[in-house]
Amino acid sequence: MTGPSPTMRDGVGAPTRVPPPASGGVDRPAAIAAVHRLLVALGQDTADPQLRDTPRRVVDALEEMLTPPPFATTTFPDEVGYEGAVVVRDIPVQSLCAHHLLPFVGVAHVAYLPGARLVGLSKLARTVEAHARRLQVQEHLTVQVADWVMAELAPEGVAVVLEAEHLCMAMRGVRSRGTSTITTAVRGRVRDDPHLRTEVLALLAVR
Repeated sequence: MTGPSPTMRDGVGAPTRVPPPASGGVDRPAAIAAVHRLLVALGQDTADPQLRDTPRRVVDALEEMLTPPPFATTTFPDEVGYEGAVVVRDIPVQSLCAHHLLPFVGVAHVAYLPGARLVGLSKLARTVEAHARRLQVQEHLTVQVADWVMAELAPEGVAVVLEAEHLCMAMRGVRSRGTSTITTAVRGRVRDDPHLRTEVLALLAVR
């Protein structure tokens, strides 16, 4: 879970950022050499023309998929006293499973009940992307997005639903293609009020 920005409480909508995963950065030469050793250990012919540049390509791809994009968000006052839910559905999600390093892909649905401040709708999608660009577990990703929205916007409530297909299930093991996993996280009034929770989750219902 990322912590709240101290600038968010000053009421002026200061920009906040999703911090990257804790790491020492990518050691590209070491990573490329490690992928080469892995291919050899797996019995692959690294002299094959199709594999000669594979270690570099793999590192390029992983570096891109595990590096959150620069992201800052700014809130603005709710000057009209909006009382409904703000819902953004079908946000694309692509992440890498922390257990098998295989992708899981799907969509996220995010809803919040505004407090004193609102946020641009695209920023909710950027928040999902920023947290997905790291080695992840779907349950953790769902919780991290909900907690980030709750901490940064100080809304009355938050709900996040994430639906994804895991290639570690589709391509190996049970080989169960087309199976989707749904995870949810609710905070604030959405968690505490059963009727409100039912209403908001209905808005986020997977179609």
